[in-house]
Amino acid sequence: MNTIQAIIISIVEGLTEFLPVSSTGHMIITQGILGIKSDEFIKLFTVCIQFGAILSVLVMYWKRFFQTWEFYWKLLVAFIPAAIIGFLAGDLIDSFLENVWVVSIMLVVGGVFMLFVDKWFNNPAKDQTITYKKSFMIGLAQCVAMIPGVSRSMATIVGGMTQKLSRKTAAEFSFFLAVPTMAAASGYKLLKAFTSESGMQLLSDNLATLLIGNLVAFIVAILAIKFFISFLTKYGFKAFGYYRIVVGLLIIILMFCGIPLEVA
Repeated sequence: MNTIQAIIISIVEGLTEFLPVSSTGHMIITQGILGIKSDEFIKLFTVCIQFGAILSVLVMYWKRFFQTWEFYWKLLVAFIPAAIIGFLAGDLIDSFLENVWVVSIMLVVGGVFMLFVDKWFNNPAKDQTITYKKSFMIGLAQCVAMIPGVSRSMATIVGGMTQKLSRKTAAEFSFFLAVPTMAAASGYKLLKAFTSESGMQLLSDNLATLLIGNLVAFIVAILAIKFFISFLTKYGFKAFGYYRIVVGLLIIILMFCGIPLEVA
């Protein structure tokens, strides 16, 4: 993978990580179009650049992260369900579900579901306080996103809307929850790289590429979050639903055309 390809992948990561469109699905298409095989470094790179996306949330909402301890306790409550399931059955889930067919099908299914989300769940309460119960229910919804192609953002935002949160409030809590969730998942994979000789060698040999990737993902993610909050508040989910269906069908068409596609 050259520098241009690394920048393109980082742009895709920054654009799609916080949108309800499945960053995994877009990574599959991007790597397939660029002709990049999912080797050990590609997997490490896609994990590392998530830290740039995480940093974008911390920078944009830094004041919210310096309020009360209750804010962190609620994030912890929301984080626990996925953490437990990921720890106990993460590898098993990956072995059964991490394939391109699952991703493409879930993109389409999720897209159809999103066409009706605003009709079913857009009934926010006057009190937009996020309680511990609501945090836990959003955390349970996040577990659905362990199926590749579902989109963590979609699962948590819809989970928040089922608890009578507005689209904006649910989306912002989804961003906040992404910080510990992505940091834990990426940190675990990065730790495995640090503890292996081959992983350390990859990190040292490609440090410049990793830094560029994180910087690009950080900048693009900030722009994506600003766009998403504005668009979601005004127009809702339907456009993202149609988009997911198109992307899912595109992956299926590419596979039928014989283009090699892999989950990063």
